[in-house]
Amino acid sequence: MDADAGKTEQDAPPRGHAVIEGYLKTLDGSPGVYRMLDPEHNVLYVGKARHLKNRVSNYARPHGHSPRIARMISETSQMMFLTTRTETEALLLEQNLIKQLKPRYNVLLRDDKSFPNILVTKDHDFPAITKHRGAKKRKGAYYGPFASASNVNSTLNQLQKIFLLRNCSDSDFATRTRPCLQHQIKRCAAPCVGKISEVDYAELVAEAERFLQGKDTGLQAKLAKEMSEAAEAMEFERAAALRDRIRAMTSVQTSQGINPRTVREADILGLHMEGGQACMQVFFIRANQNWGNRDFYPRVGNDVSSAEVMGAFIGQFYDKKEPPRQLILSHDVDDKELLEAALSEAAGHRVEILVPQRGEKSELVAGAVRNARESLGRKMSESAAQAKLLKGVAEAFGLDEPPARIEVYDNSHIQGAHAVGAMIVAGPEGFMKSQYRKFNIRGDEITAGDDFGMMKEVLTRRFQRLLKEDPERKGENWPELLLIDGGAGQVSAVHEIMRDLGVTDIPMVGVAKGVDRDHGKEEFHRIGQRPFALQRNDPVLYFIQRLRDEAHRFAIGTHRAKRSKAISATPLDDVPGVGAARKRALLAHFGSAKAVSRAHLADLKAVDGISEKVAQTVYDFFHEGG
Repeated sequence: MDADAGKTEQDAPPRGHAVIEGYLKTLDGSPGVYRMLDPEHNVLYVGKARHLKNRVSNYARPHGHSPRIARMISETSQMMFLTTRTETEALLLEQNLIKQLKPRYNVLLRDDKSFPNILVTKDHDFPAITKHRGAKKRKGAYYGPFASASNVNSTLNQLQKIFLLRNCSDSDFATRTRPCLQHQIKRCAAPCVGKISEVDYAELVAEAERFLQGKDTGLQAKLAKEMSEAAEAMEFERAAALRDRIRAMTSVQTSQGINPRTVREADILGLHMEGGQACMQVFFIRANQNWGNRDFYPRVGNDVSSAEVMGAFIGQFYDKKEPPRQLILSHDVDDKELLEAALSEAAGHRVEILVPQRGEKSELVAGAVRNARESLGRKMSESAAQAKLLKGVAEAFGLDEPPARIEVYDNSHIQGAHAVGAMIVAGPEGFMKSQYRKFNIRGDEITAGDDFGMMKEVLTRRFQRLLKEDPERKGENWPELLLIDGGAGQVSAVHEIMRDLGVTDIPMVGVAKGVDRDHGKEEFHRIGQRPFALQRNDPVLYFIQRLRDEAHRFAIGTHRAKRSKAISATPLDDVPGVGAARKRALLAHFGSAKAVSRAHLADLKAVDGISEKVAQTVYDFFHEGG
């Protein structure tokens, strides 16, 4: 037995300093990126270096490392290298690889969603003002980023009261015959039906853009003067409308809270670290206005420095986002000049990194750090409570240990129409919304209302993909508990589905409404065991109810979005070669898609923007085989 153990140890691939030292003779002084891998080829760490040989020689030393780096070195069995022309290129490549590979020993930004902007369109005679998220493909002026959708929505709400700009789609605009509700409640000037001239509307657009650019100093005084003149002329309705616009403008200015005098365009980054966790609070300052703040919780360790966390966050956060002209930090970073050069190159303008010690900028940073400290305190408290709940779940359902990933499934449809499946995920940090998934039910053999068939399709697609992407279950996407909305029949059906897929070791529990479908009398069903219930005041019961309700909410919302999209669709969406502009032209000319489908070829050719070829395509689409 000892001989076998010795043989196994002898056959294991070498790891540690000796392995790293072996690479030194193949390296030179080029800048580049290195990867450290374990015996199973998992990437442990990605780093960049100005001088690869010097950097790697540091890891070859047997002593002088932090506990985290020492553990990483001890697990390293091989390394990979990519040389670059400059250190700036190495920095950009390093951040791309970190986000792609998610190495265990790197500081990792886990929440990296895009931020919404306000868009003032420029491809229409009467521009719209609307929320925009994603690639900036449409012609227009973009203002942002805003920290959240709620920040944008509240600002847009007030801007519509102030400037009366439309927020409808171009197709709605083209087909209006009378003012909509937005005009009636004094949030739109109704250019669609000629209630305002193009010149006067253009002036409103210009005023709105000046406001968003922080150049609104004379607007409020101008509106106040107009209100006074309207009151003197006894035009009380117009005076009241102007008064409401002034109030809305004041509301926008006061709700922003922070309106720095000396900072025109910057992101304020405040970092707080405690107990092996970190929170980064980011305030978005644009046009001397506060456009909201957001907190982030990068993955760190106990022995990671603030400079490393700050540098890694900046590199990953601005990888796909345009940085402002200033980044104002609470903690300094290593290689500040290199980061400035990389950000400036990516943004196309100079980006300055500051760590202020006094003045207004220092006060802004102190506020961001205070918010970060409070946010991290709340999160750590919530994490402790969540850990206790997960432990309770394990005890209630007989699991070996608290589940790190719970997946909850639900379906939504109306008599089988617009059917969708939904999966929500929860873990030690609460709901993991970035992991939520929706499934459009597309099985032809599924009959209306066949919940078992829908669940089979959802689970089959979910776990076939998991088996393909991670057959050895090394990743974090495999659930440790499945919750199914339903009783014994549903659990039995799911068990059969999972057995057919060859996945039989994941515990599953059916959550069924109890007597009289009363909230609080839920019964829990498991394969081969009698159903049971928890005490009505048990925190674990409330937790399971929250999970089920969240899955139901997500499924209902997904179903409604699909149904709404189907309702608003027109046959013109399926005509080849007819995009948004041509669809608008056809609807404006004929009034409806039904009228387009009945139009003669000569009438179609008469529409502005519709060529003879496109007219023939539209006519053939609706008259094929006729």
